[in-house]
Parts: sequence; C-alpha cells; structure tokens
Amino acid sequence: MKFCWCTLSVAEMERSVAFYRDIVGLPVNRRFAAGPGLEICFLGEGETKVELICGAGHKVTDGAESVSFGFEIKSADETIRFLKEKGVALDSGPFMPNPHIKFFYIKDPDGYKVQFVQNM
Repeated sequence: MKFCWCTLSVAEMERSVAFYRDIVGLPVNRRFAAGPGLEICFLGEGETKVELICGAGHKVTDGAESVSFGFEIKSADETIRFLKEKGVALDSGPFMPNPHIKFFYIKDPDGYKVQFVQNM
C-alpha cells in the first residue's frame, strides 16, 4: 500500500490553487470538473499529491486547525523572506528543537496549517 494524496475541501478553488502553486511551489498536476458545480485539482510531483475539492457538497470544516502539511525546504530563512515578499505571515515559529531541524508554520487560505521544514 502507498499513500496517494491528501484531500482538502476548499472554499475558493482559484485562491487555493494559487496558494499551493505560487507559495508552496507545487505544480498543478491535473484539474477537472467532476460533476455539476464540483471541481478537483491535484497538485504536486512524484507519488504523493494534494487534492483540492471545491463545490457545494464539500464544505471547509472547523477541523482545518487540526490538519497540517509538511514540505521540506532548503532554507528556512530564505523561505521566510520569500513569504514576507508575498505578504504571507508566519503563523508560528520558526522553531529549532534540536540542531538538525528548523521549521515554521503558515496557514493556507482555508486555515489549514502548512509546515516548512529545513533539515540541517
């Protein structure tokens, strides 16, 4: 068995696609209509993807605060500078619990936590 994707119900597809494409850096893999008033977009490379679903039957829930996605980065400091240039505020951090890792969180447009991790 292998992990394929994580699905997020989003309020506005364009806003969420722009966030995961332009801020996180995930390329759009495929995007399509999945029925009347329902759209799906897969983002990412390799085996694991982020799936965004937007439509009347897929509402963003209050559980968004309990979900986070981790993305490995080369430099926490450079990524923080990039995010500031884009007007994206840090939600928490940066944290360095040991000399081998540095990470911080931001939030996506629907309140999901996105963690950026630098392995030292």
